[in-house]
Amino acid sequence: MLREVVDYLVCAVLIGAGATAVMDIWVAVRKRLLGVPALDYGLVGRWLAYLARGRFRHDPIAASPSVRGERAIGWTAHYLIGITFAAMLLAIWGLDWARHPTIGPALIVGLGSVAAPFLLMQPGMGTGVAASRSPRPAAARLHSLVTHGIFGLGLYAAGWITSVLDPS
Repeated sequence: MLREVVDYLVCAVLIGAGATAVMDIWVAVRKRLLGVPALDYGLVGRWLAYLARGRFRHDPIAASPSVRGERAIGWTAHYLIGITFAAMLLAIWGLDWARHPTIGPALIVGLGSVAAPFLLMQPGMGTGVAASRSPRPAAARLHSLVTHGIFGLGLYAAGWITSVLDPS
């Protein structure tokens, strides 16, 4: 039982961090090739710090005073959220998925993870549900969907790498 819990946690961390890194690489490539700016994780950290103080909504978050350590908070949360989504994948499809990953569950979780920014983060940061109040909502939604699809591919790739490294 303990071995299974440890395996679950190790797989969730490796797969989630790996998938998040794949997503970050995509964002860097997208910025270089298409000129689409990356999300400022300092602003995410600011939003989270204010959330801990009881304030959910900002109009916009950039207008709210900065918070000490917001960049570190944002980047840490970014990777912890990726690990959480990997843990959800494993909770639904089990450790057998980590031993023999398939693309379907990874894409379901990856694309499904776009609900978090659409329904929580974007409204809370002042851009509305699914970026409805952003300057170019359709473009923002498309970039979010593609990026979270890439996260799903990252879940699969990190799962595959993790399965190859597993001696069992």
